[in-house]
Amino acid sequence: MPTNRLASEKSPYLLQHAHNPVEWWPWSDAAFEEARRRDVPVFLSVGYATCHWCHVMEEESFEDAEAAQALNRAFVCIKVDREERPDVDGVYMAACLALNGHGGWPLTALLTPDTREPFYVSTYLPKHSRSGRIGVIDLADRVRQLWAADRKNIVASAAKVRDVVEEVLVRTEAGQPVSEDDLARAVSLFASRFDPAHGGFGRQPKFPSPHSLLFLLRQSRRTGDPKPAEMAVRTLRGIARGGITDALAGGVHRYSTDARWLLPHFEKMLYDQAGLAMAWTEAWELTGDEEMRHAAERTLEYVVRDLQQPHGGIASAEDADSLDAAGRREEGAFYVWTESELAGVLGEDQLNAARVLFGTTAEGNYVDEATRQRTGANVLHFPDDLDRLAATIGVSAEDAERQRRSMAERLLEARASRPRPLLDDKILTDWNGLAIAALAYAGRALSRPDFTEAAVRAEAFLRAHLMDPDGHLLHRWREGEAAIAGMLDDYAFLVWGLMELAAATRDASYLQRAADLHDAMRQRFEADGGGFFLTDESADVLVRQRALDDGALPSGHAVAILNGLRLAAATGRGDLRESAERALASDARLLATPSGHAAHLLGAQLLLGPLPEIVITEGEGRQALAAALGEVYAPGALRLYRSEALAGLAPFTREMTGIDGRATAYVCIAGACQAPAHDPALAAETLATLYSDRTL
Repeated sequence: MPTNRLASEKSPYLLQHAHNPVEWWPWSDAAFEEARRRDVPVFLSVGYATCHWCHVMEEESFEDAEAAQALNRAFVCIKVDREERPDVDGVYMAACLALNGHGGWPLTALLTPDTREPFYVSTYLPKHSRSGRIGVIDLADRVRQLWAADRKNIVASAAKVRDVVEEVLVRTEAGQPVSEDDLARAVSLFASRFDPAHGGFGRQPKFPSPHSLLFLLRQSRRTGDPKPAEMAVRTLRGIARGGITDALAGGVHRYSTDARWLLPHFEKMLYDQAGLAMAWTEAWELTGDEEMRHAAERTLEYVVRDLQQPHGGIASAEDADSLDAAGRREEGAFYVWTESELAGVLGEDQLNAARVLFGTTAEGNYVDEATRQRTGANVLHFPDDLDRLAATIGVSAEDAERQRRSMAERLLEARASRPRPLLDDKILTDWNGLAIAALAYAGRALSRPDFTEAAVRAEAFLRAHLMDPDGHLLHRWREGEAAIAGMLDDYAFLVWGLMELAAATRDASYLQRAADLHDAMRQRFEADGGGFFLTDESADVLVRQRALDDGALPSGHAVAILNGLRLAAATGRGDLRESAERALASDARLLATPSGHAAHLLGAQLLLGPLPEIVITEGEGRQALAAALGEVYAPGALRLYRSEALAGLAPFTREMTGIDGRATAYVCIAGACQAPAHDPALAAETLATLYSDRTL
């Protein structure tokens, strides 16, 4: 089978295109040199391995000989995996959003060969023009003619687009010190967009945005006002019960195409699992709602069972598409069920109970995202509270749960015979760092040592394979090859994971590594005027951007601020706090537009306080003391365990000793400590008093 230059790459996405008749190049100086030699523009296509519409465009155009011929004649074609090169993707996605008002993947951009400036940017394009959208063949022919006849205007247009991109990604508007008014205004803005019927914010499609939910949960904890948490919990309950969550095996799909969280876009991304598991865990800590705990556990069990690899690293994603019973590639084929398929597994006598307990219908509840037509298939979900469902079928809640569990086991066994979606098994440092943070946090909070152990294994893999001898991080590992210089997000998310591991394992060496890595991050990415760039000065990109906006993940810029504030509290280093404060004040937009910068609001909350430091000394009763303090929801708190290793990093802990040989807790805030306590109940009460006395 013929191959192109992508055949030697490691990215699963690039390898998917290695046999296309399009003469693809990977992103490289050599590709742009070839475009200059041929005197043609560059056709840049950006996507990722589990992207449904990327598959559609490949099948329609990149695998088609006629379309490939048109592209090869008019351009040098470059294919980029956005997950490998978020810096490249970020530049041209900013252009797409600025010029079109919307973005998405696959991302299509036409670039000048000399400057890499975009003069045309779009998303999915069909082979032939239709419905007002230009086709690939028409685009190639038109640009080929214009490049020959009107290049001067094309180049001038590209320079103007570059100015727009720099305006969005580089220039800043100096901000003011944060205040409680900023946080109150953010809550009001979220409330104005909240869907009280189904949870979530805005109209369909709905994305989970766990960092927004964390902000709301923490704001309720800080103020005693239950309303922000009510919005978050309503949303988290909708996600847990909806078809966006895999009802049989756990794990959350990418987003919901409808308002009810019922109809998913079926890819499963590691970062969604990590972020939502953390939000569900904090929701359980705040409310004690067992549904929140159960959702967190099922999600992380999916991560450990299906995504974590034998070597310890955690794979990136599972595809939206798979083969249906007829051998056709279809989105969601692995997950959906016709009623006849359900009857074949469960028996006709169980169909009525399945309709109630899993929300299925005879005509099918699944509506295709593109056609908006019913397909006859069902997305399994939990349509209501179990007590009400049980009453509908005339059994107790316990019997209903037993029936649902039994049916799920049989359906899961039957589903195992279906072709499974592609696993994108590349290991990304930033996504693994976030997963380590979620696993370690939940491992400690939910008393799940298996989650903590999974986090330990993942961190050990990153340390062994994605850090060079000089201590610099690399971004991606696959099949024995680590490559691509680490970016801000790699450092920031791994620091977060290390800090949570320090609390979960009580091992101060993780905290020391977090501090060292944070210092290395500042040296490579911190801007002179405050804040952080996404890449270091050596990056081969059009613009060295400040990636401030949250997307599916919280921005690395915001996570760096969170880390800096927490490390400052842990170590007593004023320079870390000052760096975080400068970063938060580096752009006024960070607090003015909450929906796009919710993770920065988390930093504002810690800056305004409380940010507790909890130090537990050695001695008898340490386990009971730690358990009691662990039951107090104290978002952002530093949980430190006194040792000589810790004292070297956090000198203020050196004089903290146990009382009468018993383990003792010191609860401190802003350098001032409350009276030491060795009674677990008293220590927990001391920590709780740092927050509002009101209960939710």
